[in-house]
Amino acid sequence: MSKAFLVLDDGRIFEGLSWGATGKTFGEAVFQTGMTGYQETLTDPSYHQQVVVMTAPHIGNTGMNAADNESSKIWVAGFVVRNPSPITSNWRSEKSLDEVMREQEIVGISGIDTRALTRHLRDRGAMRVGIFSDLDLSREEMVIEVRKSRQMSGSFLSADVSTPKSYVVPATTTKKFTVVALDLGIKSATPRAMSLRGIETHVLPYNATYEEITSLNPDGVFLSNGPGDPSTMTETVSLVRELLSDEIPIFGICFGHQILGRALGFETYKLQFGHRGINQPVIDKRSGKVEITSHNHGFAIEAPVDTQFTTVFGPGQVTHVCLNDGVVEGLELLDRGAFSVQYHPEAAAGPHDAAYLFDDFVSLMEKYPRKVSDH
Repeated sequence: MSKAFLVLDDGRIFEGLSWGATGKTFGEAVFQTGMTGYQETLTDPSYHQQVVVMTAPHIGNTGMNAADNESSKIWVAGFVVRNPSPITSNWRSEKSLDEVMREQEIVGISGIDTRALTRHLRDRGAMRVGIFSDLDLSREEMVIEVRKSRQMSGSFLSADVSTPKSYVVPATTTKKFTVVALDLGIKSATPRAMSLRGIETHVLPYNATYEEITSLNPDGVFLSNGPGDPSTMTETVSLVRELLSDEIPIFGICFGHQILGRALGFETYKLQFGHRGINQPVIDKRSGKVEITSHNHGFAIEAPVDTQFTTVFGPGQVTHVCLNDGVVEGLELLDRGAFSVQYHPEAAAGPHDAAYLFDDFVSLMEKYPRKVSDH
């Protein structure tokens, strides 16, 4: 293996070994705290244009298999680990992680002090980063290249990750509802979780129109996870406002949560280093119950945590809050069917504390049957 360098835009450089494909790559440096589930992380479209640092030191021992992919390919811009496993030892494994990274041209780096890197990011915040291997560049030249790369703030990325054409995931039990899922970077586990609850899910591209959605006569609309800055999603926010006016039940997660928040009139902001991993504690303010949840977001909503709020669509409230830093993690409207959370109830990978939210979506569609509108 050849030398490789991880270069941050504040000038700090870590030297390690090339892993996966060689070359160079750029993205936002973020750390992921999950001890398992690296395959789901790699194939989650929400990680598009991010270089992921795994805080768990030993990665790759279970290999890769087609069944656990959350999308059709690896989306991370680069992958950083301390100790990649030299062997693959799992009966479900079909290929090694290194082999798949090479096939999909994912540039990685191993052998660096990921604890020191994580502490640096926790102090300084998420920042641009580059990984360079098998290249004849000076340290100064590498830093300059990183500083020329794109920042996450202001990035519009839904078009990169969304499905080019619609498809249907049928209910695996007796069909009860039809749901349109707006694909902003959806994971395959999400419509699968809905199918188990009698939901037929029509997955539509991110730029689907109000007419295309309502022509399917859906009982509800799901706003998926995805990458990028929610402030760039002005057309999607306008679409959600149309759907709210039509009183179609809405459930949003992650990026979809941020878009619902903006549709309700709130601003979003960039977090210092975001929440990523499968061990994030969130409290449900309504019940006092604490859930351990799966997160991947770098932006958050500014909304009043301690009081109800008023919107043009009626009163609402913050339902969930992160116990680590007080960030808003859930919203709901009180007089019509719309709610959202900032995390992943499908939990792939992750704990299943939040799976009940899909049942809440079913209850919402039962409580607020869609009205025929002349909108």
